[in-house]
Amino acid sequence: MSQDWIVACDFASIAANDVARFDTAEATYAVIKTKDGTCSVIDGLCTHGKAHLAEGFVDGTTIECPKHNGRFNVLTGEPVASPVRVATTVYQTRVNDGKIEFRKP
Repeated sequence: MSQDWIVACDFASIAANDVARFDTAEATYAVIKTKDGTCSVIDGLCTHGKAHLAEGFVDGTTIECPKHNGRFNVLTGEPVASPVRVATTVYQTRVNDGKIEFRKP
């Protein structure tokens, strides 16, 4: 059974090719807006060095970890540059009424 949608932030609060941090009591997330305005919510911590990805650099559909420069595809979660080897989780994401929302499975 899927959960309700969680509001992460306003769509307008994140520039294209940028990322914001969103925390709940249970977890931390990175909320990404790609260059073309597509939004994605992923686990906030890098699977390699546990640095927060919201402090990283977004380039198109890739986010670079600020600690060791590993990279993930923000739409699939797959690692695309070493030292990252383990994928990150990507959550179902939508823009609804000007808000970026996501839900966990």
